[in-house]
Amino acid sequence: MTNRILASIFCGILFGIGLVVSDMINPARVLAFLDVAGDWDPSLAFVMGGALIPSSLAYAIKQYRSRPVFDTEFHVPTSRSIDARLVSGAVLFGLGWGLVGLCPGPAIASLVIGRWETVLFAVAMIAGMFAYRKAQSGQSAPLRLN
Repeated sequence: MTNRILASIFCGILFGIGLVVSDMINPARVLAFLDVAGDWDPSLAFVMGGALIPSSLAYAIKQYRSRPVFDTEFHVPTSRSIDARLVSGAVLFGLGWGLVGLCPGPAIASLVIGRWETVLFAVAMIAGMFAYRKAQSGQSAPLRLN
């Protein structure tokens, strides 16, 4: 196994552990954060704020490096345009998140619990990824997660 794959696995496991420890795999906690008019739970804001620390450090370090440790180049989005595709994707993401209290990372991390709702969400998410790829290519395309 290459160092890049091992680093990806390590980061994914670390992210999953963080989601479990912060209880962000609990849809009720996420939905309580979105319920600003009711019994609001600010814990998700603290998790998001905490995520800004390593992200900011990574962007600062990037400026001093010509390439990442385990890759040949940095993969940072360069487009700054806001178009219909970006807005519609954000709306779909927000609707899904607001309706069920899960987004892709926590959904995958919470699969270890085995709740049927989470399994259904993950299956629907993967089916949506395949449908999107098929619509974009006009033919069946393999799912790539990178």
